[in-house]
Amino acid sequence: MRETDSSEPAGGLRVAVIGGGPGGLYAAALLKRLDPARRVTVHERNAPEETFGFGVVLSDETLGGIESADPEVYAALRKEFVRWDDIDVVHRGRTLTSGGHGFAALSRRKLLAVLHERCRDLGVDLRFRSEAPPAAELARTHDLVIAADGVHSRTREAHAEAFGPHVTTHRCRYIWLSADVAFDAFRFEIAETPYGVAQLHAYPYEHPERGGPGRGASTAIVEMREEVWRAAGLDGMAVEDAVERCAGWFPGTLAATGAHLRAADSRWTTFRTVTCDRWSHGNTVLVGDAAHTAHFSIGSGTKLAVEDSLALAACLSEQPGLPAALAAYEDERKPVVRSTQRAARASLEWFEDLATYVHQPPRRFAFNLLTRSRRVTHGNLRLRDPEFVAGVEREAGADEGTPPMFTPYRLGGLRLRNRVVVSAMDMYSARDGVPGDFHLVHLGARALGGAALTMTEMVCVSPEGRITPGCAGLWTAEQEAGWRRVTEFVHTASPGAAVGVQLGHSGRKGSTRRMWEGIDQPLPEGNWPLVAPSPLPYRAGVNQVPAALDAAGLAAVREDFVRAARRAADAGFDLLELHCAHGYLLSSFLSPLTNHRTDAYGGSPEARLRYPLEVFDAVREVWPDGRPMTVRISATDWAEGGLTGEESLGIAAAFARHGADAIDVSTGQVVPEEQPDFGRSYQTPYADRIRNTLGVPVVAVGAISSWDDVNSLILAGRADLCALARPHLYDPHWTLHAAADQNYTGPAAPWPAPYRAGSRRPPTGRTDGPRPRLSL
Repeated sequence: MRETDSSEPAGGLRVAVIGGGPGGLYAAALLKRLDPARRVTVHERNAPEETFGFGVVLSDETLGGIESADPEVYAALRKEFVRWDDIDVVHRGRTLTSGGHGFAALSRRKLLAVLHERCRDLGVDLRFRSEAPPAAELARTHDLVIAADGVHSRTREAHAEAFGPHVTTHRCRYIWLSADVAFDAFRFEIAETPYGVAQLHAYPYEHPERGGPGRGASTAIVEMREEVWRAAGLDGMAVEDAVERCAGWFPGTLAATGAHLRAADSRWTTFRTVTCDRWSHGNTVLVGDAAHTAHFSIGSGTKLAVEDSLALAACLSEQPGLPAALAAYEDERKPVVRSTQRAARASLEWFEDLATYVHQPPRRFAFNLLTRSRRVTHGNLRLRDPEFVAGVEREAGADEGTPPMFTPYRLGGLRLRNRVVVSAMDMYSARDGVPGDFHLVHLGARALGGAALTMTEMVCVSPEGRITPGCAGLWTAEQEAGWRRVTEFVHTASPGAAVGVQLGHSGRKGSTRRMWEGIDQPLPEGNWPLVAPSPLPYRAGVNQVPAALDAAGLAAVREDFVRAARRAADAGFDLLELHCAHGYLLSSFLSPLTNHRTDAYGGSPEARLRYPLEVFDAVREVWPDGRPMTVRISATDWAEGGLTGEESLGIAAAFARHGADAIDVSTGQVVPEEQPDFGRSYQTPYADRIRNTLGVPVVAVGAISSWDDVNSLILAGRADLCALARPHLYDPHWTLHAAADQNYTGPAAPWPAPYRAGSRRPPTGRTDGPRPRLSL
């Protein structure tokens, strides 16, 4: 491997590019354009005219970057673009159109031809039909090696220990095809075949007046679950026969336009998501699919590769040496790519679970499809196509001018005036389990703030069931009286608002310091004994080893829950939630990582459910009829060998059969070695899946941070209620302010009489004043 110093060598940087796709070619062109002295060679094993796929979609953002970085490339591409605004969703014989989206596409061959010409003009050495030497060999003779060798990157695999790749193979089969018609919109068509659900993604990339054969051309991708593909017999057919069979499934797109599909050299494959811990190794760097992939349903593969190349070229010019440039490249691009991959995964998984949505009303289904990645929301879709969104809202039964979040909902016998819940948040501010003035102000303020339902923190059922000494409880009459003070204030000061109690037991996560004193750290003194399903400490060598509950212990804890539930009813709570999440006692029974029992309460999923269901049944028995009862679960442990989203369906179904009115769907916090996939609304797909697979009402929670997110989740049918935590810490009147921001003044968000004068955002300065006319 060549050593690099802080400046480019005399005579110019020697660069080898492995792979002549858009990312590699664009990197070569930019590097040569920025410094003509650089000696840049591209190795491409195929001929110039050979390529996979048909059309390429580029966003306006990416095109803007290309225009800024190389106006000549942009000008050449612009001549070839096919642009369109509409997306058609064809479902059960009906086509719904949403406009205002704005796409640009062109033939992949034309894109490569433009980049070939630009590279030649700049003096890049293009070597076609040339198998590149191994990256390690090139690294010894070049200053920089750019591996743009795609999803099956030999460079990445040859240096797997250095790059740390992770490859996930997904559940659908798909094939890239071309249609001999330029469709007038991006089209999604859903086919409910005798074998299962399949879908067609299609978009135009070549108009006939721009040199395309016949009536132009479109990319068409057919995708379905692996089991559908096999049941249809496509796995045993020649590709041409399989394509002919599939074509008959999509009459709304193909028969309606007279389009025919062709496969060229395409083959059925499964999508693989690639991530890498590191993108560079010495003087070798990965770009595009070699470093990362994003599912084609959000059209980001070529976009990401081009953006990688632009960033790499910029960093090489801006940084003092190669190591700093490669580090800066990773620092700049990784957050962007992670965000795109999260959106792509949400889209991919939506299509994997497509069969769970086809029952939805047509407009809701179309809205759900369009917002599946969570990047397109109710708000920006309303800006793009207000008539389409208004139609979805009418179909859902919303009154005109009423945002989805302000539609009422009935949970059991409880009518909620809107869809917003103040999520349960541990405050660690009680004394001897007694809620005091802090709780009255904290919960009262949020109930005044417009949320339909305000939840307490986890209220512990016994002294031994506390997480910290500051946890609130419901095992004494004094505690019950403290909670009654809260419920009476809420019901009096905020008529129509509901307040719920969450009952739980800390299990092995108890006897720790308050969060701000050292989260999950044991008390320096005064620790109390812990219990759990199995004698497994939360952190070995840090937290104490809990005692495994025996028959008497199980019965005693169950009775603690029953007594607390009676007190909660007497205290006036409108709803009771049983906390079976986040690694606390009942959650620990559910997870195979924390339940190693060999008796009737351990082993199979059904056995691990037994004790939580026994507690639920006992509490349900004493909880008043007409008052709803919910269960919070962790739908995945985010850890190898732990609960998965698939298993959480069985858990949710079991609680629903036993009488739960809704499932409050959280994730994780069960084991310290978890690896959550954090991101905006990152837990909501688990709630979505439970709701649409089982038909069980759900509360979605987890980084839902905006009223736009709430509107999107409710209108798409992914959740019935949305619980928000930190936004309500930031703004106790979050719901009222959301109403004001949306100009909503209806009954679902009433301002308390003393606050009505503040129901509109105040002016912030002179810039809010009327502006003069300054032009004709």
